[in-house]
Amino acid sequence: MLLTWSVAASAQQSLETMLKDRVLGNPEASVEILEFSSLTCPHCAQFHREILGEVKKAFIDTGKVKLTYRDFPLDGLALRASMLARCAPEDRYFAYLETLFHNQNAWSRAADPIGALGQIARLGGMSKERFEACMADEKLADGVLQIRLDGQNAYNIQSTPTFIVRVNGEQKAVISGAQPFAEFEKVLKPLVGGS
Repeated sequence: MLLTWSVAASAQQSLETMLKDRVLGNPEASVEILEFSSLTCPHCAQFHREILGEVKKAFIDTGKVKLTYRDFPLDGLALRASMLARCAPEDRYFAYLETLFHNQNAWSRAADPIGALGQIARLGGMSKERFEACMADEKLADGVLQIRLDGQNAYNIQSTPTFIVRVNGEQKAVISGAQPFAEFEKVLKPLVGGS
């Protein structure tokens, strides 16, 4: 997947903008899936490759459910990949996540994984200078790690992926691991009126 965007737009993003929640679907939907994932986690990649499309088609695209992605990096490389996605413009964030998850084996197991992330960034239109500045942004790194810590403290996240299903902010269910679509359907259908 080719990612194109304005480098000038990304360079002007504030730290607050880069760290804010990223929402897939109708931001006003009362049913929310909070996803806690690490970009180097194989089960997280499996969810994004094999299951998210079905969840999106059945629930998110209807406007009844939104997915809020929260970074939960399990290692330094996952942290850098999260930073890369957050340096992209907001409207390209999920395209970056998709690219990173779908190509996880290639970049995460490369002899030079940061160099491989740099290639993904350049394919997305990010300059080498912007990528290097992104990777060196310690405030951004600290912010991503704070997202992980907040998730761990609020929801006792023990593994990735973990999905907290909420209705109007109230926790209703927890789905742990890359469960099949049927598990998501079982939890979500009653919450959206069985449709």
